[in-house]
Amino acid sequence: MPGIDGPSRQPKLSRTDYVANSNNGPRYTNPEAPLTGLPGVYDIDPRLDQRAQLGLRMIAQRADGTDGLGAPGFIQATLRASMLGNHVLSAETGRDDVVGMCRAHPRLTPTDGTEVDVQQACTTLARWDTRADTTGRGAALWIAFFNRLLDNGPSDTWRRVPYDPARPLTTPRGINGDDVRVQRALADAVQDFAARGLPVDTELGAVQKWAGIPLPGCDVGCFDVVDASPRSGTGTPPVGAFGSSFLMAVELTPDGPRAHTLLTYGESSNPASPHYTGPDPPLLLRAVGHRTLHTGGDRRRPGPDGDDLAQLTRPGVERAGPGAVTTSARTGPNS
Repeated sequence: MPGIDGPSRQPKLSRTDYVANSNNGPRYTNPEAPLTGLPGVYDIDPRLDQRAQLGLRMIAQRADGTDGLGAPGFIQATLRASMLGNHVLSAETGRDDVVGMCRAHPRLTPTDGTEVDVQQACTTLARWDTRADTTGRGAALWIAFFNRLLDNGPSDTWRRVPYDPARPLTTPRGINGDDVRVQRALADAVQDFAARGLPVDTELGAVQKWAGIPLPGCDVGCFDVVDASPRSGTGTPPVGAFGSSFLMAVELTPDGPRAHTLLTYGESSNPASPHYTGPDPPLLLRAVGHRTLHTGGDRRRPGPDGDDLAQLTRPGVERAGPGAVTTSARTGPNS
């Protein structure tokens, strides 16, 4: 139809190495071949958010084997390890800046104008490995700090390195510790933990749960996006949460696709079902997923409570293959 962008103008890219999208525009589907000249409806903002930057960074590190997961390239094991590695880009590029700041300023002023001792918080952040693991001590404090920082104005105004259109994959980055908003955000986070009776080194899994099950991930630069509270998944109606809902890691082998899948939010839409709140805790905690094999004989079948689930139930065998792909879907208040 006249005035409508038809299929010929939609973004397309075919590659033999990789294509990727992390809820961002199509321009940097593969940075080696940027998609430009697209209608504005497809490419409103060429800037990448932290999740998109992190996804491309993880791919690059896996391609050259610098991520600590072994030889370069993706197979089932390294694909899942990358997806579930709980990297926090905001911390990987900014934690040291904040630690330097609080070591130089052990007492900071929060929003209410009082004075807060941040020495223990500083030690906690310095010891933290920058991963959003459930047992990580420092992750919860960092999430609280960074969310307050995001509320203090556009990130370019307190970043150590501002956005540069010539370096879209690595900017903006870092945190300017001399900015009073950065100092105030840390003081406010420490003060908030004290008001809630939480030690600054509280494990992430103690404050981020679904139906009592500790959840990894974060919403401040994690690839595995999770935003939950200690009460998420409890109460009537249940307190909500947000994050990755369906995970699938697929390896393309000479014998056909092999996949691991994980349905994080539950297999049933029936609140009375034991499958409503999700898989059993050991499965969720290990995040190993359900091993599947797709063949011509596989069909959709009903879920445990009559829900129509696309479940491929034949057991597969892990093996190296010519390619692998992962997907992470984020939908709904319980995802």
